Amino acid sequence: MKPPHLNRRTLALAGVLISLLGLFIYVALRSGPLAPVPVTATTVENRSITPALFGIGTVEARYTYKIGPTIAGRIKHVDVQVGDRVRAGQLLGEMDPVDLDDRIAAQEAALKRAAAAVRAAEAQVQESFSRQGYAATQARRYESLLQAGSVSDETVEAKNQELQVADASLETARANLEVARQEWVRSGADRDVLIRQRANLRLIAPTDGLVTVRNAEPGTTAVAGQPVVEVIDPTSLWISVRFDQLRTAGLRAGLPARVVLRSQAGHPLPCQVLRIEPVADAVTEETLAKVVFDAMPESLPPIGELVEVTVALPALPATPVVPTASVHRVGGRLGVWLIEGRSLRFAPIKMGATDLDGRAQVLEGIESGARVVVYSVRSLGAHTRVKLVEHLPGVTP
Repeated sequence: MKPPHLNRRTLALAGVLISLLGLFIYVALRSGPLAPVPVTATTVENRSITPALFGIGTVEARYTYKIGPTIAGRIKHVDVQVGDRVRAGQLLGEMDPVDLDDRIAAQEAALKRAAAAVRAAEAQVQESFSRQGYAATQARRYESLLQAGSVSDETVEAKNQELQVADASLETARANLEVARQEWVRSGADRDVLIRQRANLRLIAPTDGLVTVRNAEPGTTAVAGQPVVEVIDPTSLWISVRFDQLRTAGLRAGLPARVVLRSQAGHPLPCQVLRIEPVADAVTEETLAKVVFDAMPESLPPIGELVEVTVALPALPATPVVPTASVHRVGGRLGVWLIEGRSLRFAPIKMGATDLDGRAQVLEGIESGARVVVYSVRSLGAHTRVKLVEHLPGVTP
């Protein structure tokens, strides 16, 4: 007996559905969401790496000279502009002396008057000394006459009194001479102070350098200590750089470094670490250091330009090393995906230092010889099926 026509149609439809389901499963397993994830892998090796430290810094001048008056006054003239090269001892500008020249002239006159007073006091001392000598001679003579009975006691007493008066006059003259000499010294010191003040009104370059700041113009009133012109020593440029404190182990003075100026990107300059600053930045948690050029650039960078600094740290002992691209954070832990046969296993690791070639030390967690996933098309899981490939499109090996 032939099956009903409806049953044949049902069977045909079921066959088509089964075929489509099989095709769907095949496609899903080969190229769909259930398909193996293409990955690249590498073998963990024991090797030594040379870590590097990266930081951002600014160009600064080690020696900056802020030149201004020592007393308040009005600026008479400024003879240099920003960018000018100056020589040591060169006149950069001058303050208006106002009445300082007249005060110096008056003090010169007072000094001459004091010198004349000293000469007059010296003459008084000489006169008093002569009178004292004559009185002493007379006193001795009358003492001899008294012993011979030729004069009375009253006469001898009068001569001794004259000697005492002469002694007092000599002491007074000597005291007046000392006062005159002190006045002469004081007048000379006052004159010298005014002369130094006059000299300080002249703004002189203390060294060969480059003018970087001109703070005031002629006619401006400047207070004591206010810089009118700032000069730097262009041969003393260095870089003040900041490094993350967590990565500064091994950083020390003398290590080689490379500096890339923002204005000269792609042209690294050889440098070295001069010193590590004893005070760190507690707010940003950064260590501060000074880096100097091995040879000063021909075209001097502007003060304050940002630079990228890379310091080569000492080589480390050989340990298991993995590419940093293979390290992932899963469940709050750092680790790598190990390939064990046809399955994956996430292995937590303890990382050490890294280098600029993208390699990282593994201090704990895996041994050399293990196979780890480096790159994958999408995120992985413990039950993800993977397929090893040489490289992935768009990923630089």
